[in-house]
Parts: sequence; structure tokens; C-alpha cells
Amino acid sequence: MLYPLKFNPIYKEKIWGGNKLKSILNKDCKESKNTGESWELSAVQENISVVSNGFLAENNIEELIEVYMGDLVGEKVYEKFGIELPLLFKFIDAKEDLSIQVHPNDAFAKEKHKAYGKTEMWYIIDAEKDSKLTIGFNKEADQEEFIQKIQSEDIQSILNKEETHKEDVFLVPSGTIHSIGKGILLAEIQQTSDISYRIHDYNRKDENGSLRELHNELAKDAINYSYEKKRRTDYKKDINKPVLLSKCEYFTSNIISFDKEIERDYIDVDSFVVYMCTEGEFFIDYQKDEPIKISKGETVLIPAALDMIALIPGKNSTIIETYIN
Repeated sequence: MLYPLKFNPIYKEKIWGGNKLKSILNKDCKESKNTGESWELSAVQENISVVSNGFLAENNIEELIEVYMGDLVGEKVYEKFGIELPLLFKFIDAKEDLSIQVHPNDAFAKEKHKAYGKTEMWYIIDAEKDSKLTIGFNKEADQEEFIQKIQSEDIQSILNKEETHKEDVFLVPSGTIHSIGKGILLAEIQQTSDISYRIHDYNRKDENGSLRELHNELAKDAINYSYEKKRRTDYKKDINKPVLLSKCEYFTSNIISFDKEIERDYIDVDSFVVYMCTEGEFFIDYQKDEPIKISKGETVLIPAALDMIALIPGKNSTIIETYIN
């Protein structure tokens, strides 16, 4: 019988990482000095998530999909993606600015890498005073100007900067030039892909003393140069009700803040559902066994076969709920 599944986080040391995954999200990454990312649920090869709770512990997500198929991920999801989970869930701590980069779209990634592209969404969990991120251009641009700005080391002058605050949300479609700024802790939901083209990295050196590789030949053809005036997602939290944060062809994400028991009915969803707990703690009553406790900083997958769920707060709780349409 399937049940809500937790997974062992996969921690990633990063040159720009810090300690907020431990201090704010209670992650057990004591051995790491600069933990930049916690991959909460991943089907990226060489980084396949392994179950940490219940009788399915020590099985990885691909093995489970192979056995449970549509009961785990949804019939339509299984039909399209097979044993590959199509979404990747992360927490990211930027003690320093990340590189300016871009991710390819599906067509470009398939042509160059035989892989999926990467559209992603950011939910800001914590942001220090004056934190900013980069997303898109601050005016209409084109490939010729991009190349000229790279050559003159002036790329920052045409990039859009956004002041960032706790609970801000940004959708970052593939092809969007972007960078997470220092002082930001966020949850990221994205397509299952680990393809990034690094454009500018502040002349930082790796552990061997070498400048980190840039990928501007690929980036120039992957970038969407169009200008969008509005990048931040507008929403208003409503206590004890789901509020839409992002809906695109790859995923739908809602925020749910609750201080009393609420029910979630997924009978018409036909998809796995993932909760990322960003505040408080709660229990999942799935009507089959003892309720499962989820704490701040934890991520849990609700199998598609569990279509009626009750969420019971232990403290005032906030979760990001994600599924595939």
C-alpha cells in the first residue's frame, strides 16, 4: 500500500553556498561548510532520490515508479514520462550571488543534449535586507547587443534587477537570463534537468584555482531576448485555502497556509502531488495508517492513488503544493 513518501536530501556544496539550510530549514548538513542546495526530490541521473520513511525506505524513485506506475505518479504522467519523475524540487541558499545563467528550452536541450529544458519557479523563504535577484532584461535586447555586452564585460547594465522579500514568487521560463542574489533562501520547483549555461561569474575561481567555465556560445542561442515589464507574481495569501502561485505547461503550484484541519481532494488531478513545508509543521492523514508528521524544511510526495488527504497543523503551517495538470 502506498503512503506519503519522504526522501533523503541530496546536499550540494557550492562556491556561493551558506548555512541557512541548516539554521532556518533544520537540514542535517553538519559536514558541509557551504551547502548551496538541498535536492529534495530528484530523478536526475546520478542524483536519484531514495525513500527515507516506511516500508519502502531505501528504494529510489525510479524503482518505485517502475513498480507502482500510474498509482504513484498518475496515469497520464506515467504514459508520457515512464519511470522518470518529470519535476525536480530543491531548497537553495545563496550566501553569495549565483552566476548569471540561462537554461535552454525543450527543443534546444533535446537538440544539444538529448534532455529536457528547464523552466522553474522560485518561492522566497527568506531574504536579507537589500537582497536582489536578476531576471530577464531591463529593455528590449538582441543577440548582437548581448555579445557586445559580454565582450565589454558590461552585461549587468542590460539586466533586470528585482528587490526581493520573503514570500515573493517568480516564474523563470526557459530562455530567461537570471541569477539568484546573495542573502536569498528559496524553494525551487523545476523540470527534471541539470542543464545551465553560465554567462558571467564575477571572475570566481574553483577549488583548483581556475576560472569557472562559461558557456556563452550556447547561451547566446538559448536566450529569449524579449522584454517583460512585470516579472514578480502577484498573489494574496488566503488562510486555510490554496492560492495559485504558478501554472505553466510543466506544473501547477499553490501556496497553502493553514491553522486548522483542511482537506485536499485530488480525485480529478491524476498526478503525484508534492508538498514543501516552508513554515511550521503539520500531519498528513491519508486514512490508511497513522498520520505522518512533516516539519519545516521537509518535502513529501503524495502518490496519485491517495486522492483524499487531510492536513492537520501542529503549528501554523505554510506549504507549497505542486502537481502536473
